[in-house]
Amino acid sequence: QVQLVESGGGLVQAGGSLRLSCAASNVIFRINTMAWFRQDPGKQRELVASLTPAGSTNYADSVKGRFTISRDNAENTVYLQMNSLKPEDAGVYYCNTLLMRFPWGRGTQVTVSS
Repeated sequence: QVQLVESGGGLVQAGGSLRLSCAASNVIFRINTMAWFRQDPGKQRELVASLTPAGSTNYADSVKGRFTISRDNAENTVYLQMNSLKPEDAGVYYCNTLLMRFPWGRGTQVTVSS
């Protein structure tokens, strides 16, 4: 059974940075298009960034130029580097495949103070 585990969230001031990590058992990230999603209370999860097996990336307009998704194949870990954080970036961040194939993990909370 696949279990996704997100980490790295926290409280940061606006303009600060965080690096989120996603690890999993029983899934090989490098052969999947992996993605990070964000969910605000009462709202649906929205796609933030994705990374194909070939290395192509895609970002939500709101995070372009500030966030970077990457993958460490040896560690089977996916990262989301978040720079120049804004209060509107706050939420619970989840990783999954772009098609949301696997059960959702618990996510990691990001809070940005203004």
